[in-house]
Amino acid sequence: MGTRLRARLGDLPKPMIPFDGRPLLEHQIELAKSHGFTDILIFACHRAEVIERHFGDGSRWGVRVRTVVEKEPLGTAGAVLAALDILAEQFVVMYGDTMVNVDLGRLAKAHLDQGADATLLVHPNDHPLDSDLIEADGAGWVTAFHNRPHPADRWFQNLVNAGLYVLTKSALTPWAGSTQSLDFGKDLFPAMLARGARLLAYNSPEYIKDIGTPERYDKIQAELTAGVVRRNSLGTPQRAVFLDRDGTLIEEMDGLRSPEQLVLLPGVAAAVRELNHHGWRVVVVTNQPVIAKGFCTEAELGVIHNKMETLLGREHAFVDRIYYCPHHPHKGYPGERPELKIDCECRKPGIGMLRQAAADLNLDLAASWMIGDTTIDLETARVAGLPGIMVRTGHAGSDAKFPGAPGLVADNLLDAVHLILARTSL
Repeated sequence: MGTRLRARLGDLPKPMIPFDGRPLLEHQIELAKSHGFTDILIFACHRAEVIERHFGDGSRWGVRVRTVVEKEPLGTAGAVLAALDILAEQFVVMYGDTMVNVDLGRLAKAHLDQGADATLLVHPNDHPLDSDLIEADGAGWVTAFHNRPHPADRWFQNLVNAGLYVLTKSALTPWAGSTQSLDFGKDLFPAMLARGARLLAYNSPEYIKDIGTPERYDKIQAELTAGVVRRNSLGTPQRAVFLDRDGTLIEEMDGLRSPEQLVLLPGVAAAVRELNHHGWRVVVVTNQPVIAKGFCTEAELGVIHNKMETLLGREHAFVDRIYYCPHHPHKGYPGERPELKIDCECRKPGIGMLRQAAADLNLDLAASWMIGDTTIDLETARVAGLPGIMVRTGHAGSDAKFPGAPGLVADNLLDAVHLILARTSL
């Protein structure tokens, strides 16, 4: 019904709110067609006749459209379950109140390749505190759901259920014919997980934002006009800013081992938020020899990173990925892990983490940057062929492990971001 959007919406049903003079739902149908989808079901309830009248049979867009009208609201999952018999064995679910630019073909392929029962598009966003979050293991399989509101004393990864799914029909058989009002995130997916279903978290930085408030609607309209929506599909090479962690994002602690030690540096959230708003991918690449030395486990490091993401999220900023190298080549530490005491390609100034990020996020390294507080970070940038910026926080280059004066220097991360934005164009 779009109650909060009444000033923008008038008496239209929410999916018909205009963007650039066309209904939101029309943008979604055109996206689906561009990725090869030709059969579209619209589940409608409030003012369904407005939707039916506008889209008809879909022939104007070169697709087949059928509108299924609910007599009373059944919720996101309830509507789908009630009409399960007319759905294909594999199908995509898109919410009608989101602006989306996602490579749907790539998403569907991941679902099929992994043999998932359900695949959920997840991503970080700039308001995780009022979003439903998921927890996934290292292979990407969902292990838990954390619905809002979130307790203030817990650190969760900023990994939001974005409201775009690929589903296998046969996995929904236990709920076939349901007439209950059910929500995917709150009801169906937790129930599937409890029954042992395989739910895949497809972590993508692509554009998908809900339009639920006037402020969000206005922001999305501005980003659509500025081309941010168009550029944010994984089908388009992306620009990134690679960030060191210790001394650049957070206070240098000489081997941080617990979340209690983590403190964001001043201005960091504002800097990351600037990059988010200008459509840059923000990628953290950090050497973490505390793992190899036995000072900290991977699980403990995960909690540390969850705290960092939560603190950034409280200030409406987010990082797209965090990559860490757990290796360390030198032996002799009590409790060290021998299997991690190796020379590797991922430990900076090696560029293994940057290469992995480029593969995962379709990054254009030639158009990307690196910011750090050590000569190691600048050497990493040089090896990768990126421009680098030294910040005067943390070590401020005092490690002196690699020769040569830095080309660009900034007082802090926010100043470094302003340097990048001043030297690049959209």
